[in-house]
Amino acid sequence: MSNIVDPLVGQIAARVRTERERRRWTLAQLADASGVSQAMISRIERGESSPTAVVLGKLSAAFQLSVASLLALAEGTTDAADAGDEADEAGPSAGGAGVRRRAEAPEWRDPATGYRRRQITGPRFPAEIAEIRLPAGARVPYPAAAFAFVRQVVWVLDGRLTFHDGGTVHELEAGDTIELGDPTDRVFVNDTDTQCRYAVVLTRDTRP
Repeated sequence: MSNIVDPLVGQIAARVRTERERRRWTLAQLADASGVSQAMISRIERGESSPTAVVLGKLSAAFQLSVASLLALAEGTTDAADAGDEADEAGPSAGGAGVRRRAEAPEWRDPATGYRRRQITGPRFPAEIAEIRLPAGARVPYPAAAFAFVRQVVWVLDGRLTFHDGGTVHELEAGDTIELGDPTDRVFVNDTDTQCRYAVVLTRDTRP
């Protein structure tokens, strides 16, 4: 089994703190921008609390990053300039191929819903691909700002996903895909009694 939750708590803490300090924001400013309480942000940055998917969505929206980007940065390195050997292990070097074994890929688990996310691509790959496992009965909402500045495709691999795209609801079965349009509030829901597994493919949008 891959590493779950605990190895990533400190890395997520460091990434949130790094992104906040890079913008020269105080805790109060990030709380105001994200809607997450200052006390909760402080606990996350100290590694005392594992943020839920909903909280990560709010923080990533404040940073104008996708949740996938925020977690991928945490799983990789605290600074892109320091990627070094870790990036070489996780992704291809110039002219070469990078192999990442299943057991080597970190897996993040949402403490509130049991949602699990495994990063497929390494930090040097031009697109971000993640595998998501959404437990039966789970519901994970994200604000519109979490989808700003990215292009994203959701591909259902197993089970059924009820996807709320703003005011529109899509029932997606295994093999179905949806290419997301302009940012809007979105909710990933598994109304079934079995796990839903899907992939998220994301690239940075070049549009302002």
